[in-house]
Amino acid sequence: MKTKIAAPPNEEIDEFITQKTRQYNKQFVEDDYQPLSVHASSENGAVIGGLVGKTYWNYLEVEFLWVEDAHRRQGLAAKIMAEAEREARQRGCHTIILDTYEFQALGFYERIGFQQFGQLDEFAGRFKRYYLKKTI
Repeated sequence: MKTKIAAPPNEEIDEFITQKTRQYNKQFVEDDYQPLSVHASSENGAVIGGLVGKTYWNYLEVEFLWVEDAHRRQGLAAKIMAEAEREARQRGCHTIILDTYEFQALGFYERIGFQQFGQLDEFAGRFKRYYLKKTI
């Protein structure tokens, strides 16, 4: 038996491992994994913001939320989150989970109803990482 770091990653093997994990998990929970994406575009069609996440086991897990600098503080992130929340409810989700760093958007998430349930200190040697959830 041997192990090695896959650098660069082997997408085929990574997908195999992912599918094997999901196959194992099916013994305990429904395999209802679905990607969820919300995109925001400008008048000329350029992407100016969006959300990438996934729903599974009655949760929406937000992996990334981004809004272009010129469009921040105009309500776009809240609109994107609301759209994702609506879709998550339609998929049977009851909770949204995500994480953010202290230099990102903790205050924004708290303003739209998220509560902190965990914190790790010293990411990159100096930043706090917050874990948040919101019941929907």
